[in-house]
Amino acid sequence: MSIAAINEKLLRSIGVGVALVRASNLQFIFHNAPFAKWFGEPEKGQLLGDVIDGLQAEGINAVIKDGSPFHGEVEVKLKRRTLVIAVTISRAREGKQTLLVVECQNITRIRELEGMIDSYSTMVERNTRELEREKERVERLLLNLMPRSVYEEFKTFGVVTPQLYENVSVVMLDFVNFTDFAARTDPTVTLGELNDIFTAFDRITEQYGCERIKTIGDAYLAVSGMPDPAVDHATAVAHCAVRFIRYLERRNQSHPHKWQARIGLGSGAAVGSVVGIQKYVYDVFGPSVNMASRLQVLAEPMGIVAPAEMKFDLIDEFRIGDFGTHDVKGLGELKLITVTGSTRPVRSY
Repeated sequence: MSIAAINEKLLRSIGVGVALVRASNLQFIFHNAPFAKWFGEPEKGQLLGDVIDGLQAEGINAVIKDGSPFHGEVEVKLKRRTLVIAVTISRAREGKQTLLVVECQNITRIRELEGMIDSYSTMVERNTRELEREKERVERLLLNLMPRSVYEEFKTFGVVTPQLYENVSVVMLDFVNFTDFAARTDPTVTLGELNDIFTAFDRITEQYGCERIKTIGDAYLAVSGMPDPAVDHATAVAHCAVRFIRYLERRNQSHPHKWQARIGLGSGAAVGSVVGIQKYVYDVFGPSVNMASRLQVLAEPMGIVAPAEMKFDLIDEFRIGDFGTHDVKGLGELKLITVTGSTRPVRSY
């Protein structure tokens, strides 16, 4: 087998189309089978630019003049399919004759794969952005259910260790005659009213460094002194209670629906932890919570009741009244006080 035959066999096996063209007149003197398959058999006297449509004349001239290789791509329609062929033209010399070596390679599959990769990359980027947005939504949701420090522990370890807090204060608010109001009012209106009020309450609790733990129907529970200790936890919840009442009073002046609330304060120990496995809820338990819950039942509409032991923490900043001794369920006989306002200027909401 001659060298030419061997070269022809190798070129056919690797699927590279090759042609030799005279630089002087751009006519063909050789081509292999893959080249003919893609571009057809060159006819006698046919020029390179006639066979390979789309070649840039200036690129070919640059190869002839200074030997700079030409690299380009052309499209060929073959059996209802469009192929992308990469074309490289370089200069060679055979004796005194200057030739152009035309190498062609089918890169259709490479372009298809590149397109698939680009499409996949775009899809991955889009899914990543969606996952990030979903992660942010979940984080915001969990931060609405639990304090940030508790959330960070839960995110890191997957569980939250129950914590006993020895010195905390609790404010518990419940609306007067809410059941009757909800029964005679459109549910959308009821939820809209509660959303407006509780949003204002959240701003108030945040101002005084308290943590809203939960809402149960029309009840609102917030604490101070957990998860981060606070020396002024008693005055913080009292300020919240006073501001709650003031907000409702001012709101009632301009809204058709009039809201009244009873508020109880409690102070003492509490346990905080995440409750549940599938539906996470951060909750607090203990004497301070029970006390606030029981005392809000005893309070007059738009009144605030607290245990007498909180008097010495509150007397410098609030107007304190005697509410007498009451038999409180689960807590026995307790001396109680009322908190009727702050001695400091009140900020409106």
